[in-house]
Amino acid sequence: MYVPKANVMDDPDVAAFLTAHSAAHLVTVGPYGRPDSTLLPVLVDGDRVVGHLARANDHWTRIAPASPALVVVGGADAYVSPGWYASKAEHGRVVPTWNYSEVQLRGAVTVHDDPDWVLDVVTQLTERHESGRERPWAVSDAPAKYVRGRLRAIVGIEVVVESVEGKAKLSQNRSGADREGAITGLRAEGGPMAQVVADEMEQALRG
Repeated sequence: MYVPKANVMDDPDVAAFLTAHSAAHLVTVGPYGRPDSTLLPVLVDGDRVVGHLARANDHWTRIAPASPALVVVGGADAYVSPGWYASKAEHGRVVPTWNYSEVQLRGAVTVHDDPDWVLDVVTQLTERHESGRERPWAVSDAPAKYVRGRLRAIVGIEVVVESVEGKAKLSQNRSGADREGAITGLRAEGGPMAQVVADEMEQALRG
């Protein structure tokens, strides 16, 4: 991933980003050079990314043990109009851009076709997403026989992370006035995702 110096996420920001985003694209290349990409729920646990794929998704059948994988965790993104920049009125030398945040993790991937291993991952994922609810649902709430049956429909994925890159492209290369204009424009015209980008831009600007 191309990451200019101004857009590099530091380690605490990467950690916070991964905590806030719980789905990722798993990208691998099969034995005949065909790339595969699947969006899946994930947990980042130390130097591991774990998740699961549907057994019916034949992506997993093309993953060789310990082969290279790319895990792409995407955040909010939005179009930024050059019409929002203060510098447009000054000299007109402005162009559109796209702002976004993303973390990419690379490492060796392994498929776990083991119901107990998968049950542990499913339990952890469920606890993560149910923990804030007034009456959280637990895997153990369902009949054990039913759960075992559902586990046969998925396989586990584990990526042992070797490198992490985080990028927050939030107009850091523009003047303060241009950034303020883009934030105002996103808030006025954008949908929910644009509002998130505006919040992130404002946080980066205020520092």
